[in-house]
This record gives sequence, C-alpha cells and structure tokens, in this order.
Amino acid sequence: MLTLLRQASPLADARQQMAIIERDIVPSFQETLAENAISPLRTSGIQVLQINVGKLCNQTCSHCHVDAGPDRREIMSRETMDLCLDVMRRCEIPVLDITGGAPELNPHFRHAVSTARGLGRHVIDRCNLTILTVAGQSDLAQFLADHEVHVVASLPCYLESNCDRQRGDGVFQRSIEALRQLNALGYGQPGGSLELSLVYNPVGSSLPPPQESLEADYRRELQDRYGVSFTRLFTITNMPISRFLQDLLESDQYESYMQRIVKAFNPLAVSGVMCRNMLSVDWQGRLFDCDFNQMLELELAPGMPRHIRDFEFSSLENRPIVTGRHCYGCTAGQGSSCQGAIAN
Repeated sequence: MLTLLRQASPLADARQQMAIIERDIVPSFQETLAENAISPLRTSGIQVLQINVGKLCNQTCSHCHVDAGPDRREIMSRETMDLCLDVMRRCEIPVLDITGGAPELNPHFRHAVSTARGLGRHVIDRCNLTILTVAGQSDLAQFLADHEVHVVASLPCYLESNCDRQRGDGVFQRSIEALRQLNALGYGQPGGSLELSLVYNPVGSSLPPPQESLEADYRRELQDRYGVSFTRLFTITNMPISRFLQDLLESDQYESYMQRIVKAFNPLAVSGVMCRNMLSVDWQGRLFDCDFNQMLELELAPGMPRHIRDFEFSSLENRPIVTGRHCYGCTAGQGSSCQGAIAN
C-alpha cells in the first residue's frame, strides 16, 4: 500500500488513504472508546453547518488535509450553496462555517455570507490571510468587517521561517500585511466586536503545545515584532490525511505519529469533538460528520440523508457518528476541534 501511495499522482485517493490509516498498527478508535467506558459517539444537535465551498486555493500548504491548491477546480455551485442557505433559513442552526480551499475564491462566497448574516446567523470565514493581498480582493477585508464575519485565520507560527516552511516562501510577510489590514478595520482589538482568531498547526509531526501558554507567546511576539493583535488562538492537530499523510510516509514517521496520538488519547476531549454538533457539506452537497471524514469519503451512517437536498433535521440531530483511527488526532492531548483545544 505504501508503494501504491507513492506512485499516486499527486496523492493517494480516499480509498488508499483509508486503507493506510486503518492498518492494524494501533487499536481502533471504537476499541479505545469502549476501554474508557465511552459509548459510541452520537451527535447532540446541529449547532454548526460547515460548508466546504471548493478546493481552489492560492496556496499549497504542506499540512493541508484538503489537498487544495491553485490547480484545483472543484467549486461549490450557486445551486448547491442555495440549498445550504435554505437549510439555514428553515432550521435554527446558529452558525455557518465556510471553509475551502480558500473559500473567498468561490464566486458565490459573498452571496453566502450576506444571506446568512441577513438571517441573523454567526458566520465564520476560515481564511488563509494571504487571500486578502491578491489581485481582485482589495475590498475583501472591508466586506468581512461590514458583515461582522468571524475571521479564523491560519498562522502556524509567529516565526517567519517556520511559517514559510509549512505554507510557502513569502507567506508570512503577506499574512502580517493582511493582519494589519484586519486590525485597522477593528478586528482583534480589545473590547471590539470583530473577532479574529488565529490557528496554529504544528510544523512537522509533533502535537500542539498547551493552547493557553502558546496564545500568550503569540500575543507577545506578534505585538512586539509587528504591532498585530488578535482575539484568541486555536491549536489544531495535523491530521494524517492527504499531504500530511504523504509527508509522514515519505519520512517514515507514519507509524510513530499514529502511536503518538494514540498514546496521547484524552477521554475528556471526546465530549467536545466538533462532530458532536456539526454537519459537514462538501462542494457537491454531500453530507459528512466532519471535514476530515469528508476528505476520506466517509459518508454518514447508513440510513442517514446523503445530500443537502435531502436534509431532515429530525433524522440528523442525534445521528451516530462515523469514526476511524484518524479520530485520534482530535482527542490527543488537549484535544483538537475547529474551535481549538477542547480539554485541559
């Protein structure tokens, strides 16, 4: 299977990735839940509708589990996006979480934002920051501010060399430029209403350090070096999927990484994993428990709706959650979710 992965161009498909992740080198996730007297996971409502609006991106980051990049052409259509917005209109789902790729490159991104905000929903834009500096996006920061969008922005380190090693040469300086734009509009200011959350992903195969202490380091270093402020920091574990999986295999670190996240399993993190209150929609409108399952083609449990056009709140709000060994990434150490660390 390792040979198959390395021969794939440019990366293995979802079936090959799943075959590798599910190799019997660590206990199954369900076995570990049972050993800790934790019942099989089910959702406890739907608080977040997360839509992945496509894989087109202006960057090619080494840790990207979406395998996004400038050459990708998967884009959510206006029709599919309107089906998602119709669900928000019909149901009391308080948060629309828009991700990608670079979600802002979807031509219907601003339609989604303005419609959801018009419905009174909280909107999250998972932004790579550099998109604010590309041609044709000069008014993007102002648009986000005008609609009071919560910007969740990738910045894997406050050191330029570490950031560029993961995200590409020159990305750090362009990210700082974008952060200054957002700060000038009121984002991330003490006491302000415009939320600017930064996201830390480890560089390499380590787990994130404690979120609270790392946030203090980020605040000090970004303010002292660049005059940049932000609302909060989220630490997110790199998942053994797509490009990061490829890197682990090519560096012969896959087995050690899987053993590391299994050894760090924290039962206290299980109750707060993002799949407990989220429904994930891919660019084609297909439904998943989370964005990671989406990339591995792990559809919802049997008997559940398969597409956003078939959405039924009553059947989805307390559904069983599909899991795999990659789920150890969300329950290692302090835990990892779209909103950062879960437990102490």
